[in-house]
Amino acid sequence: MLRFLANLLHRPAIRFGLARDRRGSRLRDPRFVSFMAQSNRRSLDTDLQDTLLRGRKLVRHAVVAAAIAGAAWFALESAQALSIF
Repeated sequence: MLRFLANLLHRPAIRFGLARDRRGSRLRDPRFVSFMAQSNRRSLDTDLQDTLLRGRKLVRHAVVAAAIAGAAWFALESAQALSIF
């Protein structure tokens, strides 16, 4: 039982900054984070909800524009076909 609790409450050394993260995640490296903070780059937007909403809005506008263009093409072709008869 004690071993189970010890394994459950074990905190790896990576969280304390005592060991390097071997998974390849560069954002966990404190030197990289400080470099990104000191450089004059735009901050990394991690809020994916806004990006998702902007993408959905863009797709909705594209679908509406395609529907309007299709309706206009249909009306033009119908008018040409009716003018022949």
